[in-house]
Amino acid sequence: MGSLQHFLNSPISVPFSPNLNHRRSFFLRACLNLDVHAPDSVKPKTHLKSREVMEMEGKVLVGTYARNPVVISSGKGCKLYDPEGREYLDCTSGIAVNALGHGDPDWVKAVVEQANLLTHVSNVFYSVPQVELARRLVACSFADRVFFTNSGTEANEAAIKFARKYQRFTNPDEKQQVTEFISFSNSFHGRTMGALALTSKEQYRFPFEPVMPGVNFLEYGDVQAATELIKSGRIAAVFVEPIQGEGGIYSATKEFLQSLRSACDDAGSLLVFDEVQCGLGRTGYLWAHEAYGVVPDIMTLAKPLAGGLPIGAALVSEKVAAAIKYGDHGSTFAGGPLVCNAAIAVLDKISKPGFLASVSEKGQYFKELLIHKLGGNSHVREVRGLGLIIGIELDVSASPLVDACRDSSLLILTAGKGNVVRLVPPLIISEQELERAAEIILECLPALDKTS
Repeated sequence: MGSLQHFLNSPISVPFSPNLNHRRSFFLRACLNLDVHAPDSVKPKTHLKSREVMEMEGKVLVGTYARNPVVISSGKGCKLYDPEGREYLDCTSGIAVNALGHGDPDWVKAVVEQANLLTHVSNVFYSVPQVELARRLVACSFADRVFFTNSGTEANEAAIKFARKYQRFTNPDEKQQVTEFISFSNSFHGRTMGALALTSKEQYRFPFEPVMPGVNFLEYGDVQAATELIKSGRIAAVFVEPIQGEGGIYSATKEFLQSLRSACDDAGSLLVFDEVQCGLGRTGYLWAHEAYGVVPDIMTLAKPLAGGLPIGAALVSEKVAAAIKYGDHGSTFAGGPLVCNAAIAVLDKISKPGFLASVSEKGQYFKELLIHKLGGNSHVREVRGLGLIIGIELDVSASPLVDACRDSSLLILTAGKGNVVRLVPPLIISEQELERAAEIILECLPALDKTS
């Protein structure tokens, strides 16, 4: 049976940061190990123990994942449980997927009802949930039309094809077609061959080269270099994440995105915002680019859209859609009734102004709390982010801290070059849970001293 770290709290006089909006007491920390049982409603239904599952995985699955030594068998809200019943606080959300947490009742209802009605018919036929979800996405975004996929990398593959087709459609007489792309340092756009070519990390691309040619990598935020290359007339589209997740939680500046928009307009290039990780409420805005007042021609979505079921989408303007004809692209599974009905439930909740405001408020509180608690540590370089996508940059590898937090029942991620802690909890997380997460991170910081 696992144990969960709790803290005996006694108030002390500590100057409170004026940046923190919430007036709360800070406490001395004394550790107390208490056995914690999973609630009956989320007790795992497997007879296998964690060790047995991990041993079996090593025998039957392709070894593409360096997994954490934890088996997750059930979850509720922001809590996850292993087969032995140990409880974990989830600040990973399945890599920014489970925006409504685990087992949201409205999401479960939408899935169960649709599963009993119709699960899959393919895109040979019309289906109501697909059309209804597309209508909702168009209504709450810049877009005029939607193309559904099964993942974020597929959404970016669609954007690549749409950009190439758009250039051929608008310049049919050009002998030298416009086919090149711009991507940026620290970018991540997926692992299929086209999206992989747009991803900056060489270790992802090198084993599979040659990948798609014609991709130009520039420094993220370099206005002059991007503007000059776009003006060359060779660029079909510019792919950029308004906030880079995998790359290390780096936010674009308004000037940078505005300059890309202006240069693309002048040259006839398309501007593609990859919001697979930062979109759909994660920043406290429905779409991350709304914080900058800049609108793309294409926006790619995926992770949180169906609340844990596989879905992706490319949202496009009418001028892009006009270039796409029957047979230009397609998918057997994309936009199926089951995933689309789940996505409607997610979108309806997240798009409410009160929900978005709560994400913004909790994100600001969490970031300020982390700065207050961790800012004095010599290993902490910066705490950054927007809403509930937050990065803690360290001067050493973040892995020992991630491991120590896991041992203390907090699940977190790394990003960047491995020296950034990535915090992407469910958007429903409470302030109390955020405080507990910050406290555990603080308690576990000494793990970094052992590797420095």
